[in-house]
Formats: sequence, C-alpha cells, structure tokens
Amino acid sequence: MSPTQRRLDPDQLRRYVAAALGPAPGVTGCGPLTGGGFAAVWWVTLDDGRAVVLKVGPPPRVPLLRYEDDMIGAEARYLRLLAARAPAVPVPPLLHHGSDPELGDWLLTGLLPGRSMWELTEAGADTDEVRVEFGVALAALHGVTGDRYGYDGGRATGPTWRAAYTAMLDDLLADAADWRVPLPVPAARIRELVDRHAPVLDAVRRPALLHFDGWAGNVLAVDGPDGTPRLSGLVDGERHLWGDPLMDLVSPLLFRRTEDEPDDPLVRAYRTVAPFPLDDAVRRRFGLYRLHLYLLMTVEMPSRGITAESDPWRVARLAELLDQELSDLDKP
Repeated sequence: MSPTQRRLDPDQLRRYVAAALGPAPGVTGCGPLTGGGFAAVWWVTLDDGRAVVLKVGPPPRVPLLRYEDDMIGAEARYLRLLAARAPAVPVPPLLHHGSDPELGDWLLTGLLPGRSMWELTEAGADTDEVRVEFGVALAALHGVTGDRYGYDGGRATGPTWRAAYTAMLDDLLADAADWRVPLPVPAARIRELVDRHAPVLDAVRRPALLHFDGWAGNVLAVDGPDGTPRLSGLVDGERHLWGDPLMDLVSPLLFRRTEDEPDDPLVRAYRTVAPFPLDDAVRRRFGLYRLHLYLLMTVEMPSRGITAESDPWRVARLAELLDQELSDLDKP
C-alpha cells in the first residue's frame, strides 16, 4: 500500500458518504478497488440502489510531488469540464467533491460498469474495438480548449506549451533532488537535451484538455451485444493538464513507441478523427513526452514506497527506458 493512500474501513467510509449525501441513503456494501497508487478508492452500494465510487486523497502532511498538489480537486474540475463541454466522452458522473480538516479531500462519483482493458488483455480478450473507441473518445476530449498550458491550481504552467512543458520537467527534476532519486545523467544534462529539442513544441498553438493517464488500467469496457468488448468509460482524470494532444497518445501505448505503430487500432482511429503527420518533428515531440512520463514514473517511486526490492522489474525497466529516451535525444 502506498504511503499516499489513506487506510479506510467501512465505518470511515460511511462518514464520507454521509458528509457527501446526508444521512440517507445508507451503505449496503463496500470494498477497496485496486490498480491505483495515489488515492484510496472504494466501491460502494447504497440502499437506494446506486453504485458509487469513493476516492479519498492522501493523509495530511504526507509528502507529495509538486504536480500532485490538490489532485482530488483537479479530478473534480476535470469531471465538471467534460460534463459541460464534452458530454459524449464517457466518464463517471461527479456526485460530490468534499474537503474537510479531518476527512481531507474526497470525491464521490458514479460507478461505471465493466472491467479495465488491462484485465481484459491479461485474460486474452480482443480489445481492438475498445481501442478504436478510446481513440475517438480521446479526440473528443482534446476538442476542449483551455486558457493555459500545463496544470491549473498554481502548479507548473506557462504562456506557451514549450514554457509549460519545461516548467513541468523542472518540477520533476526538483522532486528527484528532494527525494534523492538517482537519474541516468545529471539533471542539468537532461535540461540541456530538452532545451535542444524544445523548439518543436512551439508547433502547439492550442491548449487542449489532456487526460494524460490513459494506460489500459484506466480504460473500462463491457461486452457488447455480440460479446465483443466495447468502451464503457475513462477513469482517473486527476492528472489532467492542458497542452499537446499528442502527449495523450503516449500512456495508451505504455513502454512502446506510438510513432512506430500507426496501425495500432487506437492510433489509427485517432488519426482518422484528428490527423497528424509522422514527420521528424512529431517524432521528437513523442520522444520528449515519453521522457516526461518515464521521469515522472521514476521520480514517484519513493513517494509510493517502491524500491528495487519491492518491484525490481519496474525499477529496471524504467531505468532502461529513460536511458533510451535520453540517448535518442543526444543523437545528432
């Protein structure tokens, strides 16, 4: 269990539900949901027949990364945005966002049906149609335009996408220093390599809404009438930000190279709705976004209690991938 996850029990859960919905309806069942490493997340059934999800933020005074400030509030803002400006994107309905000195920050949302695409893939199911629908949903989400680049709520931002991206990178490098996270090369060298390629980011002229965390565990599906899995929803939007839509095509192909897989069902479907070239500049943008993602996944490990002993595969794999991206950026 991550240090950022509150330890909950059914009695505590009832307090959150009552604070959100009042003394009625009552709770008839509950249990933890797995798969995430930041917040505590439980499913809840109510005696009025509703199935909901409770997400509770970290305990007080638990150290977080800089971009993780007010992430529960960020998810509430994300869900409101989509409900108002992109209602066709399937996300949970927001029922309540609460903040209390004792209870902390929490959300209550509807429970979307289905299993994650990660679970389906592990079970050997054909998820191509889910990936197609996910690509179309991402394109719709990216149609929402913001008034800033980067994060909201006083976190890393900038007047241009290049400025915002480098501000987000600088925050991660500062977090790495705070947590004494070993990096393949010194932070100054990482910044030097990014600065060399950063002009390609100036092609981004519109701050699109990005989910950012679209790995297979956050994509839900249900069986369609013919038994083929179909998209039922996207969850965990607390890491959303504003920027280049191409950044949102990295996590869905985690540990792969999006630009080298134009026939992936998600990439093909997305490009049908929102075409983009696969030229050198776009390839360099993808490389910068993978660098950011792998750096984030590396830097967050100490705050999640992840070590080489507890998860040797993740530690070794991220070190390999981060080194590869830095090597690619260092090529002439």
